[in-house]
Formats: sequence, C-alpha cells, structure tokens
Amino acid sequence: MALETTIIEKELSDKFSDQVLNFRMERDIFTFEATPKAIKEVISFMKENETLRFNFLTDLCGVHYPDNEKNVQFTVVYLLHNWVDNIRVRVKTFLNGDKPEVDSVVGVFAAANWMERETYDFYGIIFKGHPNLKKILNDDGMVSFPMRKDHPLEDAGRTDKDDRFFGRTPNNYESDK
Repeated sequence: MALETTIIEKELSDKFSDQVLNFRMERDIFTFEATPKAIKEVISFMKENETLRFNFLTDLCGVHYPDNEKNVQFTVVYLLHNWVDNIRVRVKTFLNGDKPEVDSVVGVFAAANWMERETYDFYGIIFKGHPNLKKILNDDGMVSFPMRKDHPLEDAGRTDKDDRFFGRTPNNYESDK
C-alpha cells in the first residue's frame, strides 16, 4: 500500500498533537509546520517510524521574512524523501527574528552538517548542538549575513565596476525616490 498524505498527517498528529500544524499541499509537495521545540524530534520520528520511513534529507535551507512579526521572521525548511514509497515532504519551522535558533539535526542526518553551516553562514540562524557551527563560504571577518533581506545588495565601496555601464547613475537613484 502506498504511503498517503493522510497517513503521514495522522502519524504525526497522533504523536505530536499541537506541535505539528498547517498540513497542506504546496506546489505538489506535502508540507506542514512544526514548532522549533519539536522539530528535531519530528524529523527523527519521520526517519525512524516504520510507516513513514523518510530516510533521506534532500535539503535544508533558511528563509528570511523581515516584514513578518518578530516571532516568525525566519524559517528553516527541511525537504525529506522516502525512497521506498517515493514520497517527498517539506517541513517548516518558524523562528524568532531577534534570536533565530533551532536544534541541529546533524545527529539524525549527517548530511545536515554542511547544510546547517551554510544556513548559519548566510542567514545567521544558530543550530544548537551542531558539532562545528562556523562559516563555510563567507569570510570569517564578515559580520553580516548576505541572504538576509536587510543586507545591502551592492557594496558602495566597490571600485572595480562603473554603474554608467549598467545604465545606472547617481542621478537615476534620486529619481527613483
């Protein structure tokens, strides 16, 4: 018997009740949300449960929503794949904008190691319990997080490009206001 989305929802709801919510199809992928306190246990349950068998972490990434209220300004998105039934699931957890942190899932999926480091590097999301949470691509001296929407798009101090060649001049910026 194929693994239906109703079975996934029932298994998770029975185990975690109000810690999992908003089950829906989103762009052809079954999606739901888990609270930050429960996310590690939810991911572990989905891997170990004999009915669910989500045995592969396809991706883990961050999203920044600066216009949202403080307690939901960041999201960590987990994409899991059940190879046996060929089912994919997207799990989201929303984090506080002032202190974006969540438990690491490296102990559940070793592949999360570099994905969490990259998410930390670009969004500043802290993965508690990560074995080596440090920058992976950006310079260690960089104090901002370039994928946050409040990060400047261009470096005003660059001297290697001339905006005139791109149809932009300081006068154009003034007319946009």
